[in-house]
Amino acid sequence: MLSRTLCYTLSGIDGIKITVECNLSNGLPAFELVGLPDIAVKEARERIKSALRNTGFEFPTDRLVINLAPADIKKESTAFDLPIAIAILACCKHVNPESISNIAIMGELALNGEIRPIRGALPLVISARADKIKTVIIPSSNAKEVMCVEGIDIIPAGTLMQVVSHLSGKRKIEPLKTVSYAQLLGERIYSSDFKSVKGQKSAKRALIIAASGGHNVLMVGPPGSGKTLMARCVPSILPDMTFEEALITTRIHSVAGSIPEKGLLVERPFRAPHHTASHVSIVGGGVHAVPGEISKAHNGVLFLDELPEYRRDVLEALRQPMEDGFVTITRVAAQSTYPSEFMLICSMNPCPCGNYGSRTRQCRCTPLDIKRYLSRISGPLLDRIDMHIEVESIPPEKLADEKDGESSSEIRQRVEAAREIQRERYKDESITCNARLSATTLNHYCRLNREAKQVMNAASEKMGLSNRAYTRVLKVARTIADLEGEKDISVNHVSEALQYRMIDAKYWG
Repeated sequence: MLSRTLCYTLSGIDGIKITVECNLSNGLPAFELVGLPDIAVKEARERIKSALRNTGFEFPTDRLVINLAPADIKKESTAFDLPIAIAILACCKHVNPESISNIAIMGELALNGEIRPIRGALPLVISARADKIKTVIIPSSNAKEVMCVEGIDIIPAGTLMQVVSHLSGKRKIEPLKTVSYAQLLGERIYSSDFKSVKGQKSAKRALIIAASGGHNVLMVGPPGSGKTLMARCVPSILPDMTFEEALITTRIHSVAGSIPEKGLLVERPFRAPHHTASHVSIVGGGVHAVPGEISKAHNGVLFLDELPEYRRDVLEALRQPMEDGFVTITRVAAQSTYPSEFMLICSMNPCPCGNYGSRTRQCRCTPLDIKRYLSRISGPLLDRIDMHIEVESIPPEKLADEKDGESSSEIRQRVEAAREIQRERYKDESITCNARLSATTLNHYCRLNREAKQVMNAASEKMGLSNRAYTRVLKVARTIADLEGEKDISVNHVSEALQYRMIDAKYWG
């Protein structure tokens, strides 16, 4: 007796269709699992045997061969437990083989027959829909993750018996009701708001510009000056993610096994790894080449607090993803490419004690200590950070007198207006914001008049800007013009953009 069903396995953030073939024949009792399964898939034999028996089914005593095709793709997921079990039951005529011919089934089995959640349910369901699969059965624990996917019937199941009853027609499970993306956006709540930031008008202005153009920012200032608070407020002023952006961001988190309780991510991600984080946790990797923090921050913010404390190899590994917008992870067992278009926000103290240049506290560090501390950040990485701003401490008496500032919702309207200008300008390009302008498109979209070009060239020579830093200043000037609704970049825009590179000479000159 031969039966077939379908399943999917992960390859990066995409799913690959796998056919589960089950053949039951006369011979000595055996349970052979072939098709390049890894250890987790091989161990499915014992889970399936126990789950079938504890659900009330007899495990066949004849020769049983399970083939996972195509056989040249390594199978690495526990999601094969449920489709293998259903294929065996179809061979034993507990399930009609025709009822599972065009259904994708995924789920991990517990020994008592319960279906446990799987990693990467969203990309697997989306891939099944792309392959014209009409119905997919998934663990009920993964239901929230896929509730926005339309065009396919999603059957959430909690136990093996529920799946068997559904397939045999005894007790049908209602397909999952989809929820509109607009409804999820309405339920979004931000944990931080710029209204709570006291003072720091220049720093807030810089972050608004950065959010409007997707620029990277480095904040330098003493401890307690509000750098971390302002960084955490940035996602609240970024434009809403489109449904497509939310899907791909959630797919990355689903592959990494870090889906939030609400399911689909509607808030732009904010990732703040500790400075002791390893290269693999930041960039991605491991045995199965899973995404790291830079990919989890895709379409959002990657915040690196105490930047000089991070390992040098970790910081240097950021350079290529910052330029390309993706990272390719190659391991012995797998190779995966993940998107990594994030807005990098970094903060640091000006010296080991944090008081260098402070107006209220005296620095205890020697010039050698300060130089050694600042040299932990390489020039090439600094060049890739568009805006460098200095943040000063606010005296306590001013904090008490300071009124509430502009709220994030009010700021977001201005940021969204600037982003809309950019979306319209780049509608024929493969970019969405000024920070992603390439060398070939920069001259076309960031042209300077004669006066602005003279100011730019003179300042560049005096400040010793590299070619990369020069182009970053141009992109920031383009964003400042967009914020003001100006079509052309003027001298004022260039002058303000240059101010965000002025501290380089103070600290790294």
